[in-house]
Order: sequence, then C-alpha cells, then structure tokens
Amino acid sequence: MYMEDYNRWRSFPLEDPALKAELETISGQDTEIKERFAVALKFGTAGLRGVLGAGSNRMNIYVVRQATQGLANWVKTQGGSQLVAVSYDSRINSDVFAREAARVLAANGIHVRIYDALMPVPALSFATRYYHANAGIMITASHNPAKYNGYKAYGPDGCQMTDDAAAAVYREICRTDVLEGAKLVPFEEGLSSGMIQWVEDSCKEALYDAIKARTVRPGLCRTAGLKLVYSPLNGSGLVPVTRVLRDIGITDITVVPEQEKPDGNFPTCPYPNPEIFEALRLGLELAKKNGADLMLATDPDADRVGIAIRCPDGSYELVSGNEVGVLLLDYICQGRIEQGTMPERPVAVKSIVSTPLADAVAAHYGVELRSVLTGFKWIGDQIARLEKAGEVDRFIFGFEESYGYLAGPYVRDKDAIIASMLICEMAAYYRSVGSSIKARLEEIYAQYGRYLNQVDSFEFPGLSGMDKMSGIMESLRKEPPVSIGGYKVLSVTDYEDSAATGLPRANVLIYKLEGGASVIVRPSGTEPKIKAYYTTLGKDLAEAKAQKETLEKALTPIFA
Repeated sequence: MYMEDYNRWRSFPLEDPALKAELETISGQDTEIKERFAVALKFGTAGLRGVLGAGSNRMNIYVVRQATQGLANWVKTQGGSQLVAVSYDSRINSDVFAREAARVLAANGIHVRIYDALMPVPALSFATRYYHANAGIMITASHNPAKYNGYKAYGPDGCQMTDDAAAAVYREICRTDVLEGAKLVPFEEGLSSGMIQWVEDSCKEALYDAIKARTVRPGLCRTAGLKLVYSPLNGSGLVPVTRVLRDIGITDITVVPEQEKPDGNFPTCPYPNPEIFEALRLGLELAKKNGADLMLATDPDADRVGIAIRCPDGSYELVSGNEVGVLLLDYICQGRIEQGTMPERPVAVKSIVSTPLADAVAAHYGVELRSVLTGFKWIGDQIARLEKAGEVDRFIFGFEESYGYLAGPYVRDKDAIIASMLICEMAAYYRSVGSSIKARLEEIYAQYGRYLNQVDSFEFPGLSGMDKMSGIMESLRKEPPVSIGGYKVLSVTDYEDSAATGLPRANVLIYKLEGGASVIVRPSGTEPKIKAYYTTLGKDLAEAKAQKETLEKALTPIFA
C-alpha cells in the first residue's frame, strides 16, 4: 500500500519542487519510502507534529491542507462565530503552512484572523478567545529540532483541543484525500473578500495589557536597575517579550545577537530547547561578559522559558523548570499577600510529574494546589472550571516541570511572555532587598527540604519506535517492580485506572518508594520518547543526587 501511495505522490503535479525532488531521491529505497508513506501523521489533542518532507507521514502543504479541511468540516458543525484564529512561529515553512490553512478555511466559508507576522502560542490562545473563535491554529513544533514542524489545534476556550473534539476532527481528516481533498482559494482573494483578515492592533495591545496587569509589585522594576541578557533562540519571542519587559521598566536588555532574528534553521543550537545547556550557551557567555543579573531564553513558539541566575561568586547557574515553578509560586504568594491582592481561597495548579515541593510551599501560604495530568490543557481545564463557577479570579498560578508557566486566566496555554516578566520582576525585587533568586531558592530548600527533580528521556525513533514504547509500558504493567535500586516500592499508581485516580485515563505509572522518593514513567505525547521523572529528597544535594543515580542505574536497562 505504501508503495502505491509513493507512486501516486511521485506522479502527482506537486506544487512544491522540493517535495518532488525528495521523492525522486528516495526512488528504490524501500525503508525511506516506508518511513514517509506506511502511516499518516495522526491528529490528536496536540494536533500534528512531524519531520518536514514529502509523504503522508511528513509535514508539508498537503498534510496541512488535509488537516485544515478536517478542522473546517468540524467547525461547520459548531455554530458560533464560524471563525478560526491562526498564528505561526519562525520554523521552516511555518508562514507558508499558516497561509495554506487560511486558504482552506476561507474556501470553506470560515472567517480567518491571522497574524501579519510571527507571534507565539500565548498570542494565538489570546486571539482565539478575543475573537470568540471556534478554533485556533498555531504552526509550530515547539522546541523540537529544526527538521520538524507541527500544527497545534485549539478549542474556543484557547486551550489545546479536547480528546472528543480532536477525535471528531481526525475522523474528518481521514475522510479527506491528502492530495486533492481540500478546498482552496488564493490567499489574496481571501483577503480581498474579507474572509481572511489580519489580527488587529487592538487584540495585540489587549494581550500586552492583560499580561502587565498580572505584575505582583507594580512599578518595582523601574528603579531596580536589573541587568538582563535575553535570547529568543531565533524564534517568535523577541517582539512580545522585550515589549512587555520595557513597558514595566526593564530597559537594560541585551539580546544575544546570533539568536535575535527569526531563523528556522536554528544555526547556533540545532535543538532549540531552553531546558538544555547548549541552547543557553551563547547567552551565558554574554551574561558573564556583561555581568548580567539574569539570563532568559524562550523557545521558538515562546511558550517555555529557561533561566540562568548569577551566583554570589559571579558564576551562573541554570535553574530547573521545577525550581522556577516553585520560586514563582512562592514569589506570587508572598507578594500578593503583602500587596493585599491575594484572592480568597486561592488556587494554583501543577502537573502530576512536577515537584512535590510546590505542595509544601502552597500549603505554607494557604493556597489550594491541584495536581493534573501532564499537558497544559489540563491546567487550562481547571481555569475553565473556576470560570464556570464564577471564581476565575481564584486562579493565581499554574506550571509544568517542562518550563511552562501561566499566571492569569487571559490565555489557556503556557506563556513565556508573562513568565519572563514575572521572573524579571522577582529578580528585581530580591535585588532591591539585598538578596537574589539564588539566595531565596536556598532559603526554600532550608525550610522545606532538599528536593531533587530530574528527567531522563529515552528515544525510540522510526516506525518501530512506537511498538517498542508500547511493549515497555505493557511489561511494566504486567510485571511491576517490587523494588528499584534497592528501594522498596510502596505503591504503584496506574493512571490508566481513572476510577482509582479520579482523573482521565493516561499512560502514566507512578512508583512511590521508601524514603520519600518517587519515579514516574510516561511516553511523551509529542516525541518518540519515554520519560522517567525522578524525585529524591535528601539532607543535602549530594545525598539527593546519589539516590537519583542509584534509581537511574536500576531503571535504564529497562529502556534499552
């Protein structure tokens, strides 16, 4: 079957000459053909994500058109505004794919609001809500390597699509021929007819106003003298992040020159993920040269932010997503109580794989901390529940360990713009009182215990990768370990059992170990990886690290 599909694509008058050339290059190479045509990219709650190239298992204009036709068919059943918001980041062909999506929607009689330049995930989520859209489309592959692109789909609430909506869209996609099934109008025709319109300046300004309204200590940054180095990692964060920071009074901003301009090739860091050192290396070098207080980096679609802080000895330390989440929770709680802006019965939300240290901090401030499944849509779901009850102002903060943060209900996805603003405000505040982020983090550990949270990822590439991942998870369920690294397993929680967890089903296993440690195992929802999340607790960092290394050594052979 895959060979038939290959030959059909090869004989079809493809509009993109690069796709045609790729198909000719792989002629006679069964493995390469199979990789591209044996399966199609599956549309789920995270939309599509795949390697750029020719075929149904690759990201290209035809797969984007097919997905958008499926989305259009679903939108037409929803009533409402019959409008879809569209944005895109700096990745290769992101602007092309965004316009192709707009062309399909317009041809189906669905109005489009599309940004006139690249804008990040939070801007798309905001525009979806601002225009009361039926759906939103964000063209991005987030922090994946340069060879990837993707298609994130959002519901009318600005959250990534629910399981039911995604399944309905996917059924429509499957009914649509990938090469010829999508309706199309020329982009300029869509503009002239009014079916396609640019996102207005009023929408952009409303987003910035909503973010700035969440400052904890208004006006503080104007006099704090914070010195910042920032990198958008050649992505979409430059304009919105620097705009908001300058508006709140942070003017000493040095942008990493090699990573300033949008560039989908990501020439300085092939893997533009602010979680890894290599992505921040140039920024750290510049921070050391300039003596900056803080270094920030946002990923290509600016929904995640990584930071490095200056230590008393002049060195710089990368701060984990869990640590930043705890620091921001602590700062927001402390500051809002001090300012008299803390709501009654405040609520914060974190994912189940994020640090239990946040639970201790929340309890200290009298904040209800809710734990949800991995995926920021579940944090968005908690905000929606509060909104439905007329209590949305109770929400003060949400975070995931993977560098995703949100401090307001104005969007329903991770927002590196507000996270960057609050991190800078936090750094400015501690600087103004003769302290630092580093010093506050050590105070938190001294108060609550020395937690260590680390994640190991195991890759399973190719078509066989999914089968291997499924086999490992099945084996862990059939023969659960009684001990890991000599630590007795006290309990196993299987999130496939929603009756036991009270949460929707998920492919997640949690092992609670004697001594307070835990291990969480889950396949990634966006990459061919199984992730192992380790939480250890020691009297100091050395003890916590030693325990993690013991657990890692015991588990790694399982994922080989």
